Amino acid sequence: MQRLWLIFAQTVTVCLGALFLVSTLRPQWLPGNGGAPAPAMTAAGDPRAPDAPVSSYAQAVARAAPSVVNVYTRKHVDVPLVPLPPDPGLQQLLRSVPGFTQRRDSTSLGSGVIVRADGYILTNYHVIESADSIEISLQDGRQAAARIVGADPESDLAVLKISLEDLPVIVFDPEQSVRVGDVVLAIGNPFGVGQTTTQGIVSALGRNRLGINTYEDFIQTDAAINPGNSGGALIDTQGRLVGINTAIYSETGGSLGIGFAIPSGPAHRILDQIIRTGHAQRGWLGLEPQDLTPDLAQAFHLEDLRGAIVARVLPRGPAARAGIQVGDIIRTLDGQPVRDSFELLNRLAPLQAGSTARLGLLRGGKLLDLKVTVGERPPAPRPAH
Repeated sequence: MQRLWLIFAQTVTVCLGALFLVSTLRPQWLPGNGGAPAPAMTAAGDPRAPDAPVSSYAQAVARAAPSVVNVYTRKHVDVPLVPLPPDPGLQQLLRSVPGFTQRRDSTSLGSGVIVRADGYILTNYHVIESADSIEISLQDGRQAAARIVGADPESDLAVLKISLEDLPVIVFDPEQSVRVGDVVLAIGNPFGVGQTTTQGIVSALGRNRLGINTYEDFIQTDAAINPGNSGGALIDTQGRLVGINTAIYSETGGSLGIGFAIPSGPAHRILDQIIRTGHAQRGWLGLEPQDLTPDLAQAFHLEDLRGAIVARVLPRGPAARAGIQVGDIIRTLDGQPVRDSFELLNRLAPLQAGSTARLGLLRGGKLLDLKVTVGERPPAPRPAH
């Protein structure tokens, strides 16, 4: 018995010694420490290589910043020489009296992005709205007068044109692959202090119902966006354009970490249309959709609020010709569910005029499938200068 105990003790001692040597010299051989030999070194940029911490975005900024311009606008406004009374009719009467108002120049600033080498610049419509003159200032110090090629108030985009040589052009993100959590950089001219870059992440996608534009599908970011940033570039860490900075949520006028940008995909599409035709082109059915409320759902004996109810049908429009009626509930578009009126408008917008759309309707408790020839949405009227 004593001999067996001695053999057991010696075996345990040898095993513990071997385990100590292996854990010290070859820890990867042990379970839980990789269980395999260390991988061979990989070349820089190899997707198998672990992501190294990023300490600087200087290359991305250097690639994109020269394409971001300052936009200075000037317009003439008639300022009353004395305070106006509250009555609108009396205000209009007094404004027509010679000498009651004095014409003054009002200036404002914003940002823009050079998108084509032949001088086309993309910016926000509200940056150049009602402007009598527009001046562009480049990062390299050059300046030029700009003319308005066209504008789309419903998406708050406008296209300008300047005549300068050797213009730096921004690169669009070809995959339009921005994701929640991606690092982004906002470049613009906040408060007129000069070109500034701020950094943050994409905090949400597809934001709408903000009451900013008719068509809303915003990228939300916590990169600081302030007055003067409007029309500037939202770029990824490779310096590619992923959005046009448009608006902020703020109770004080300063950045609170909630900014909104128009995605580069729709912006590029509208840019091409404005250059080609002078205005944005969108699919249109000639109807006014409305969201379903709980009361409407109860009145129509619906179990959920998905879909859009037709509140008005334009006479002789595409919807009227297809037999769509007030009170119809649009549940699907081309076989895909429609959640609400915003989604219906945004999905109709890219459709070509003359193409056919298939609508799944609910009418009187019965499902209908109608084909509609898509028309072109009339351009939104632009306010006179």
